[in-house]
Amino acid sequence: MTASRGPVGGPAEPGAGVALAPLLAVCSGYFMVILDVTIVNVAAPAIGRELATSLTDLQWIVDGYSVAFAGLLLLGGALGDRWGHRRVFCLGVSVFTGASLGCVVAGDALTLTVFRLVEGCGAALLVPASLALLQQVHPTPEARARAFGLWGAIAGVAATAGPLVGGVLTSTVGWRWVFVINLPVGLLCLAATLATVGPSPRDPRRVIDPLGQAAVVVTVAALIAALNEVGRQGIRGPAVVAGVLVAAVAAGVFVLRERYGAHPPLPRPLVGSRPLLGGTAIGLLFNFGFYGMIFAASVYFQQHEGFSAALAGVALLPAVAVTMVASGLSGRLADRYPHQRLMLVGLLTACLGLTLWAVVGEAASYAVLVIAMVACGFGTSFTLTGATSTVMGAAPADYAGTASATLNTARQTGSAAGVAIAGSLVAAAGLPAGVTTFMAVGAAGYLLAAVLTVVSVPVRQR
Repeated sequence: MTASRGPVGGPAEPGAGVALAPLLAVCSGYFMVILDVTIVNVAAPAIGRELATSLTDLQWIVDGYSVAFAGLLLLGGALGDRWGHRRVFCLGVSVFTGASLGCVVAGDALTLTVFRLVEGCGAALLVPASLALLQQVHPTPEARARAFGLWGAIAGVAATAGPLVGGVLTSTVGWRWVFVINLPVGLLCLAATLATVGPSPRDPRRVIDPLGQAAVVVTVAALIAALNEVGRQGIRGPAVVAGVLVAAVAAGVFVLRERYGAHPPLPRPLVGSRPLLGGTAIGLLFNFGFYGMIFAASVYFQQHEGFSAALAGVALLPAVAVTMVASGLSGRLADRYPHQRLMLVGLLTACLGLTLWAVVGEAASYAVLVIAMVACGFGTSFTLTGATSTVMGAAPADYAGTASATLNTARQTGSAAGVAIAGSLVAAAGLPAGVTTFMAVGAAGYLLAAVLTVVSVPVRQR
């Protein structure tokens, strides 16, 4: 099959540069997704006060989004391969924007959590389609690496804007405005995508296994639920034990469907690829460290240092501002250096950053914490381009959506697990001990990711 050509959104010619118009259209949807993660992290304490929620319930308002997002990404990728990625992308943007309106009017924590789950469903449709559309428009490795670098840089803009904008909005007009901001962005994204991105190929022969997809959703949801409840019930609490058991059973069902199902949720050409599986595991680990750090730092600045939401957003700004620079830089350097080398630089830099925070602990000045946060943010985003290019480059063209979904499932699971474990450690050990403990755990995760990079990412890239 060949991709359909629209006036702007068809594949670029070999050797062509980055097609900017469709890139910006597609990345505006991803902008909303990332913005919603960081902007809600800063608003979380204010949401908790107004809606009278516990820390665990507040984690669900933050993590419910990530659970739905991570659990449904494989389904979103498969639907894109079957129905066409542009169609599924536009559907995801519509669902996300509508759910954001629901969050604006939510009157209690349960309603807000439900609409956050629906937002996650929309994100699960649009994110894998966004990478597949970029692959469609930029078929050469050089143009693709630059597009993925810009994709990551635009995500960096969202991450940068999130804490600052979220803090200002929460401190002035209220936390509901952190969701209002999604409405104009969503409408503009939908209009721009339809105007600039050409139709995508469809594969009606692609069969979706409902049992296998359900097993993915249950595994992710049960595991994150268990992690969230550790802080409230302890590691032997009934909800924790039940969550782990349910996750284990669902994971077993997934493995059986992978091995014996006629149409496994993760197609067999992808399972046999070491770069794809390794890049996916690396994505889980660096999202775990980065988003867990953002959540833990937000709680630390507001509840231990007594910062307002706006001031906490300013305090977090260095960590997320550097992500924009790092993503763009790694996209440019990808033409000259192997992905493995760039990823190792990023992962070890992030590891050193969290290690610094863990070592200095409560005695650290804000200047020292800035160094730690900048190193973590830079290293994470510097790694993202190489990991994305490795995974997408290893995937057959007909499975671009599923490969994208696999990577992003792992990344969002890592994000949700990072927030859950950071929150549980703070609830169990208090401040600042819980925060410094998480930084040590996150640093170990980055170090493990560096080892996986050596083992699984090719020294020579295609």
